[in-house]
Amino acid sequence: MDVIQHVRDMQRWSEDRRRGGQTVAFVPTMGFLHEGHLSLVREAKARGDVVVVSIFVNPMQFNQSSDFDTYPRDAARDERLLRDLVGVDVLFMPPPAEVYPDGYQTAVEVEEVTKPLCGAFRPGHFRGVATVVAKLFNMVKPHCALFGEKDFQQCVVIKRMVRDLNFDIDIVTMPTVREADGLAMSSRNARLSAAERTASLRIFRALEAARACVADGRTDANAVLRTVHAVLDGDGRGAAHGTPDADIAVRAEYVCLCDPETLEEVRRVSAPTLLAIAAWVGDVRLIDNCVLG
Repeated sequence: MDVIQHVRDMQRWSEDRRRGGQTVAFVPTMGFLHEGHLSLVREAKARGDVVVVSIFVNPMQFNQSSDFDTYPRDAARDERLLRDLVGVDVLFMPPPAEVYPDGYQTAVEVEEVTKPLCGAFRPGHFRGVATVVAKLFNMVKPHCALFGEKDFQQCVVIKRMVRDLNFDIDIVTMPTVREADGLAMSSRNARLSAAERTASLRIFRALEAARACVADGRTDANAVLRTVHAVLDGDGRGAAHGTPDADIAVRAEYVCLCDPETLEEVRRVSAPTLLAIAAWVGDVRLIDNCVLG
C-alpha cells in the first residue's frame, strides 16, 4: 500500500492506472476507521481493479470548532488497519494546505436537499461536504466512489451533485453497519461514556419500534413519530428499573419521516419512507436512519 500526501502525486497515480485500463474505486473517509468503513473498502475491492482510501478531517464541514477539535483521530492505527486489509493500493492523506491552499475561495452548494434534517441544524455543513467531495473526486479521479447509508442525507447530496455537475463517477451506497446490539457504527461512538453508550441504544430501538408500528398498520406520520419519541425518551427513562442509563437523556434534535430521494416530509408511510433521527447523548451528536414501508 502506497501512502500519498500530495494532490499532484495522487492525480498522476490515478491517471497512470486509468491509461492502463484499470478501474479506480474510491472510499473517502475522515479516519478513525471502524467496520463500517472497512465494509466499504471490501466492496470497493470487488468493484475496482485498484482501491484508494482517503483520510481527511475536513474543517469546512464542521460548523462548531469544538466538534472539529474533538473529532477522534488516529492516523497510525488507520494505516495499520488498511495495510492488514489486503487489496488497498493507496492511502491518500492530504494535509489541509493541499486541500485548501492560501487564497482558496470556491465552494460547491447543493441547494434543496441540504435544507432539511442535518442541514437545518448545521449551517454550512453540506456546503463543506459537497466542496471537499468534489475536490477529492478531482484529486483521485475514480470510476466509482462508495459511501455508507448511515449518512443518508450526505448520500443524497452527493448523488445530486454528481448528477448536476456531470461527474463521470458511479456513486455506490452501502447499508449501515451496526454493532451486535444495533448501535450504528460511528467514529463518534468512541466519545461516549459507558452509560451514554447504553442510552444511545434507544436510537436503534426507536427505529425498530417505528418498523413495528408500520408493520402493525399504523402508518400515520404522527403516530409513528409519537412512538419514536417515546422510545427515545426512555419510556420514563428506566429509573424504575435502575438501569445504568436511567439518568442519561437522549435529546432528539430532529425526528423526521421523509421521501428518501427528495427528503421532503411526508404525512403517511404509503411508500418507502426514510425515518431519520439526530440526537444528542451527552455532548455527542449521533445520527441514524432506516427506510420504512
